[in-house]
Amino acid sequence: MAHLVSPSQEGLAKAMSLNELTGVRDRKTAIRDEVRGQLKAIASPVRSAASNQACQLLRQQKIWQNARAILFYAPLSDELDLSPLWKECLEQGKTVALPRFAAEQNAYVPCRVDHFKQPMARGRFGVLEPDGDSPRLPSNQLDLILVPGVAFDMSGRRVGRGRGFYDRLLRDIRGAKCGVGFDEQIRAEIPVEPHDICLNYLLTPTRWLDVSLMGL
Repeated sequence: MAHLVSPSQEGLAKAMSLNELTGVRDRKTAIRDEVRGQLKAIASPVRSAASNQACQLLRQQKIWQNARAILFYAPLSDELDLSPLWKECLEQGKTVALPRFAAEQNAYVPCRVDHFKQPMARGRFGVLEPDGDSPRLPSNQLDLILVPGVAFDMSGRRVGRGRGFYDRLLRDIRGAKCGVGFDEQIRAEIPVEPHDICLNYLLTPTRWLDVSLMGL
């Protein structure tokens, strides 16, 4: 499934002036600050229950049930934890992958995880990732990509952590892209830059949204 971009990245790049881009980035920074403050207020037991709820909701979706190769993420403390699903996927014969930072490319690449207790290492930004012996998985083999972020809107737009690494990772992936976050991370509208990649689905502990249907 091709990623959704509206308006087109090319059109955005031509239409946005430097001042407009600066304004968008300032708005993103404000959204990050606001959402991070809200996430810090979520107690640990509530985070755990919300993660379990999101896992259960994801299990019910056809796109999840039919996917044979899934790119997960290693959760940070302020992100929903879907890692219990890794083991289930492996037991069902699905391919599981996680992003690993490739210094030679200055980019993240999908790498296979072949068993639940596979050795992990802290990557460049302190995120757990498969160790260097884990084989890379071609992006075109991924059916579903679970995408963390700081904030999302119901048009599939996303605010990440500001470095752009996930957008570069997603650019060449044609599988379905699903944003994953707490309900507190949903905003009415997210500003976009030319490089931003839009998502196909959104998952929160209480909602599953097919972005393609939201405008109907």
